[in-house]
Amino acid sequence: MQLTGAEIVVECLKEQGVDTIFGYPGGTILNVYDALYKHSDEIKHILTSHEQGAAHAADGYARATGKVGVCLATSGPGATNLVTGIATAYMDSVPMVAITCNVNLPSLGKDSFQEVDIAGVTMPITKHGYIVKDVNILADTLRKAFAIARSGRPGPVLVDITKDVTANKCEFENAKVEVIDIPCKYTQDDIEKAVSLMKKAKKPYIYVGGGAVISGAAQEVRTLAELLDAPVCDTLMGKGVMDGHSDAYTGMIGMHGTKASNLGVSNCDLLIALGARFSDRVIGNASKFAKGAKILHIDIDAAEINKNIRTDAFVVGDLKEILQKINKELPKQEHSEWMEEIKALKEKYPLNYDKNVLTCPYVIEEIDRVTEGKAVITTDVGQHQMWAAQYYKYSEPRTFLSSGGLGTMGYGLGACIGAKMGKPEKICINIAGDGCFRMNMNELATASRYQIPIIQVVINNHVLGMVRQWQTLFYEKRYSQTVLNDYVDFCMVAKGLGCEAIKVTKKEEVATAIEKAIALKKPVLIECVIQEDDKVFPMVPAGAPISDVFDAQDLENKK
Repeated sequence: MQLTGAEIVVECLKEQGVDTIFGYPGGTILNVYDALYKHSDEIKHILTSHEQGAAHAADGYARATGKVGVCLATSGPGATNLVTGIATAYMDSVPMVAITCNVNLPSLGKDSFQEVDIAGVTMPITKHGYIVKDVNILADTLRKAFAIARSGRPGPVLVDITKDVTANKCEFENAKVEVIDIPCKYTQDDIEKAVSLMKKAKKPYIYVGGGAVISGAAQEVRTLAELLDAPVCDTLMGKGVMDGHSDAYTGMIGMHGTKASNLGVSNCDLLIALGARFSDRVIGNASKFAKGAKILHIDIDAAEINKNIRTDAFVVGDLKEILQKINKELPKQEHSEWMEEIKALKEKYPLNYDKNVLTCPYVIEEIDRVTEGKAVITTDVGQHQMWAAQYYKYSEPRTFLSSGGLGTMGYGLGACIGAKMGKPEKICINIAGDGCFRMNMNELATASRYQIPIIQVVINNHVLGMVRQWQTLFYEKRYSQTVLNDYVDFCMVAKGLGCEAIKVTKKEEVATAIEKAIALKKPVLIECVIQEDDKVFPMVPAGAPISDVFDAQDLENKK
């Protein structure tokens, strides 16, 4: 059948099973929006307040569901407004297809109105990018974009389409969803070497990253931990793979990881990295990281092997598949002395905070208690992000959505909207600091427009908390441009944008506010006012080994 390029875009979205997209219309993409108008009963379009919000919403949808997220934007500033969201998805390996439209083909390269080479701009932050100048290749290009986005190590793909292509016609036929078959890169010898290292270890430690979430390997990781009789730590991206209530779980590793995890990894004799990339925020001083340990690295991306940390053995391939093979071959191990040592570290160095006043850790613990640990938590970036990672007990993957690699302030609200659209049965809560919330708080208008029942928690300490923490500890309290003690009333802003709002200033008000927000079943903002100098502990100074982890008590002891 003969279809216009715009109609082909819609048919390809339907073909890929896309039910929700996020975007903002404009001149060059009008033909696509006109085609979408005729299919609004099949594909729900969420009009965000800003294109960056659309990109973050597509990202949140993808992380929460495991499907490919889709965002749309027009040319020029519309397309460039997607860039931060695309980079966020790229750093955290999130499957996304960003569809933009550009000026007509004859106008390309002539500095036409709202013309930007968006494929060139995004080349370093996408898995692949396309410029479609011929309607006859449009369908195949879109199909390839989705296949690339979801295959192997996932990531964002950009498809830029000239406006005349969306108007031109060609023959279109539906096709089956394309799957890119990633060839097996590991051998049986790799599996046997991995098993041999595990059998010889006296003090093994499992370090879980976001790849374990992406591959759906949570059960395999938990089985390995039981077979190996080993403790487990995770990264920010690996939350929920290991049940946060498990005795073997020691919490996050790295700059704001627990003392038990950081000291335990520093003393292990075998570190097993599962779908993790040895980020600088995890390893600290690379030359002193896990010096007494052999390193076994399992990851789908061969480029990550030996990139930041030299390995003693590695297995390249799908983590779930590899762990299924390892678990079949690994006899039950016993490391009771080592596990007792780790248990003692957990008991000696628990996470701790001031119980006498309203704090973010208390708010997080109350959210965990009220939601029974079953909510989807999104965050922005900073102190609140670390507290959310530390104090909420994640028991399932895809329930903690946060910008890990890029550290994008303003990520969480759009992501929360996307997560709720993908998982409508889940309570979805975004936790933001007052600094981050200012970045994209206009997306509350999106939530209210569609009456999407998300809960936005603003932890308001009237400062840029994490930057202030560094200024306090390392810059002799020179608080340059980090004080936000102005006249912005977040509750009034929320109400002005069509949402309910609740202000909390005391501990005893927290649970009631959360329960009310859930019961309202509409977008609600909860502002929690905390002290300006609350700090995230434990902490590792930048460039120091993770064994140098310290907390508030250590600082007090130095005085």
